[in-house]
Amino acid sequence: MTTTATESTAVRTGIWFVGARGSVATTAVAGCAAVTAGLHPPTGMVTETAPFAESGLAALSSLVFGGHDTASCPLPKRAEELTAAGVLPHGLPSAVHTELTAADQEIRAGGPHPGDTRSDEELIAAFAEDITDFARRTGVTRTVVINVSSTEPHPAPDDPRLPASSLYAAAAVRAGCSYVNFTPSTGLRTAALTAAAEAGGLPHAGRDGKTGQTLLRSVLAPMFVQRALTVRAWSGTNLLGGGDGAALADPAAAAAKNAGKERVLADTLGTAPEGEVHIDDVPALGDWKTAWDHIAFDGFLGSRMILQTIWQGCDSALAAPLVLDLARLVARAHEAGLSGPLPELGFFFKDPDGGPAALAEQFEVLLSFADRLKETR
Repeated sequence: MTTTATESTAVRTGIWFVGARGSVATTAVAGCAAVTAGLHPPTGMVTETAPFAESGLAALSSLVFGGHDTASCPLPKRAEELTAAGVLPHGLPSAVHTELTAADQEIRAGGPHPGDTRSDEELIAAFAEDITDFARRTGVTRTVVINVSSTEPHPAPDDPRLPASSLYAAAAVRAGCSYVNFTPSTGLRTAALTAAAEAGGLPHAGRDGKTGQTLLRSVLAPMFVQRALTVRAWSGTNLLGGGDGAALADPAAAAAKNAGKERVLADTLGTAPEGEVHIDDVPALGDWKTAWDHIAFDGFLGSRMILQTIWQGCDSALAAPLVLDLARLVARAHEAGLSGPLPELGFFFKDPDGGPAALAEQFEVLLSFADRLKETR
């Protein structure tokens, strides 16, 4: 493994997952343990590349995991299920069983459950106490709260209750933690919560991790702009199963997910082309996803042309290294005294907190951020 973090192992950093027993969190915990033990290389982890070597990021071996979830399946069992599905390599759950068990012991019941009569304030207070207790018992210096739970519909403007993602975000702020929203859900994006995070000197990043189809869109769209090729229509289809497939079978949740996909095109092309993205739940696919795009564009003298792409992959394996990257970067930003939104981390998101839309430009901004962190050491 390439050593790119600080040498000190005395300082430990907490990672608190919202959705801690889901596929992404389980893959991240198992993957971190595997890389730390030298069982697998850190493939897909940007923070394990040379430009971040002197940025003062927390060592992977210093990360301590916990979280909230409404599910009860223990992490070792969930890891075995992911192995059977081809997400995790054979033998890995056994090799990192100790680390999975330790993380599972730090997972607390989430909410609200059906019939839960607690008010928003009571839920926020309970969640914040769980996070604070985790930090106190484990002795971590700081904790990053990361939302990797299933996509929820955007709330109605007149809804008197906060959505679940915002309850967890509010708890993170109350517990004095930095925050990452890797989902399209509302999370911290309310005026009151954003202001509270800034007042508390807390950095935050999001929204909606960019792992597959939209990652490819953010690379291809600038090509058409730079070559002065007019995009007439851009349509797409996603076929996926697992928990995400089931959650996105809800049209309202799918609409929240698609908003980020469409925003990348509109921001890059300057206008939204014709076409939509369709999401179909195919349970037989499990944690695997196929994304197909059909792009109609005009060439010289109006010649009509077509580009089609197919992306096949496992979202959990694509997302987990990014989640670990974000945890380390946001924790380091907190240590460096940065607060508020971190547009420099737009490289990781469909709907970032500001910054350019094109992936190449976002990467250059991210590298500049790494240099900035080096200067604060």
